[in-house]
Amino acid sequence: MKTISIGIVGMGRIGKIHLTNITRYISQAEVVAVAHANSEAQIYAKQFGVSQFYKNIESLLLGVDVDAVIITSPTSFHAEQIKLVAHAGKAIFCEKPMDLSLAVVQEVVTLVETTQVHFMVGFNRRYDPNFLKIKKRIKKGIIGTPQLINITSRDPGPPSLNYLKTSGGLFLDMAIHDFDMASYLMDDKVESVYASATVYGDPKIKELGDIDTALTTLTFKKGGMASINNSRNSTYGYDQRIEVFGDKGMTGAKNKTLDDNYSVDANGVHSALPLDFFLERYADSYRLEMQEFISSLEQRNPTPISAKEGLNNMAISIAAKKSVTEKRVVSLSEIID
Repeated sequence: MKTISIGIVGMGRIGKIHLTNITRYISQAEVVAVAHANSEAQIYAKQFGVSQFYKNIESLLLGVDVDAVIITSPTSFHAEQIKLVAHAGKAIFCEKPMDLSLAVVQEVVTLVETTQVHFMVGFNRRYDPNFLKIKKRIKKGIIGTPQLINITSRDPGPPSLNYLKTSGGLFLDMAIHDFDMASYLMDDKVESVYASATVYGDPKIKELGDIDTALTTLTFKKGGMASINNSRNSTYGYDQRIEVFGDKGMTGAKNKTLDDNYSVDANGVHSALPLDFFLERYADSYRLEMQEFISSLEQRNPTPISAKEGLNNMAISIAAKKSVTEKRVVSLSEIID
């Protein structure tokens, strides 16, 4: 069977993760070229057998015949790079979001659907092994019809202010993962959004027009609801928990901790803190996500997370931001048809 050749655009920490996972765990694929890599990143890539480096995506597409391109560059470059790869007829995996402009993302979705290129947007949390078990239990009917979803998603600390300036804000950068997860678990489309938000940490975040804490309620078309709380100030680690309540029961997932040991004494029960970095917490999900992309490409199956789903998640994020600004429930139909 032919080995699937991969080009990676952008070799920051996420690009390095995908390169490492493909090389170590996905035998039917090989990263053959990288674009937009500095000298340090090139040294890293060479350790995994990459020998072809290009200044930009245009030269990569002209210089090497690849089957697929993985886009992990900064968000501001995503849309244009997707367009170039789509017109070249190559399969695409792009980290979220596809752009910070809803209109631009709509253009991307139209192009992807028109060209019919194999396209997947990266929402890696769907592939967390514990979250996958929740989804499987729901599909088996173990908890009946899902009615309420509670998602806790808290970071140990905010990113740098420079990062926040171009991130799109907490809803588009962070909570969008949780909006995707809620929609995925509920297996339904969001009808309306209500959100409250503030800044409890660094006042400079507020000066940037961003937030560090939010509580969002999603109401779905079939009547289910999801409550999502986000914070960038979790002093005890990376707090990631999900609970789904249905008419026949409940299923959920606790935090992953540094180890599974615990002790009990007169002062109580003591155990390890949650993992304190998202790359550790979601290491398995990044690997499984890429395996799913390669497998869908190899078997010519529909991609698991389409460009349209990425657009819907963006619309939810924009609705949440609008809800905070206008202090009201926002119908998703106000954002997207």
